Amino acid sequence: MFETIIGGLAAFCTTISYVPQVKKAWETHETGDISMKMLLLLSAGLALWIVYGFMRSDWVIIVANGLSLAMLSNLVWFKMREKPAKKS
Repeated sequence: MFETIIGGLAAFCTTISYVPQVKKAWETHETGDISMKMLLLLSAGLALWIVYGFMRSDWVIIVANGLSLAMLSNLVWFKMREKPAKKS
């Protein structure tokens, strides 16, 4: 039970950490300082964590990484919509 509580708290902290960046992207529609390669690699990692969670039947891993992937998808969407900056 204690392990589940620790895992739940860790999952909450890592999942909620996306909120400020997603909020900023929604307000400004800008993601210029965020690397697309990092976003895609992190997305792959989160997807693998979800698979791992299913393999272990661990709902904390599944839910936390599912929510994280959903928020990260918002950032990828904004990044893909952003027009490339013109170089002078």
